[in-house]
Amino acid sequence: MAKKNIKREIPTELVGHHFENPALLEEALTHPSLSGTYNYQRLEFLGDRVLGLVISTWLLEAFPNEAEGSLNRRYASLVRKETLAEMAVKLGIVDAIFLTPGAETEGTRTKEAVQSDVCESVIGAIYLDAGFEAVNKFIRQHWIPLAAGAVLDAVRDSKTLLQEWCQARALPLPIYTVTDRTGPDHDPIFKIKVTVEGKGAASAKGSAKRLAEQASAQMLYKKLSGEN
Repeated sequence: MAKKNIKREIPTELVGHHFENPALLEEALTHPSLSGTYNYQRLEFLGDRVLGLVISTWLLEAFPNEAEGSLNRRYASLVRKETLAEMAVKLGIVDAIFLTPGAETEGTRTKEAVQSDVCESVIGAIYLDAGFEAVNKFIRQHWIPLAAGAVLDAVRDSKTLLQEWCQARALPLPIYTVTDRTGPDHDPIFKIKVTVEGKGAASAKGSAKRLAEQASAQMLYKKLSGEN
């Protein structure tokens, strides 16, 4: 794969992993705006599958008596875009992304979709660089703590409950809108408004869009379902 001739310092270590093949990490951090086919997209494809395998295996081990439906909801909460973007910020992956000046100016680094994609590409790079055991250890180290908190309280996922409430009444699905964003890029605060057409709306804040969406969905669900 031909690389564009650009000057940049290529790291050999990221997220606590020393890369024997730094070119893999370079590829994993390169945004498509910089270079044709030499970018993170192929490694993202691989990392998505590796992450899914590790998380699925761990869930089967951790919840041996849980039904498929609950496992699916737990799985979705750990591999969705918002969770991956949050992890990319936490682990410093976002700060290491290679971008063109134009993409930087447009705020590409702060986009959840980009952050999520690069998180998966780094997972793919670790797998190719050091094998399954290394990437398995890395994922379990950083994702399992999420499972101990609100992220994996999937049985009571407020967004799911609100969506199911709407579907049961043949109503349009909830619409989530970012109404405000404050704070620095490394520690933002999002305000999200959720609206169910003809029924009402609610707003809440959170340190990630996912958290703000969950909080606003919880508020509106309780209002609409008559919960105290």
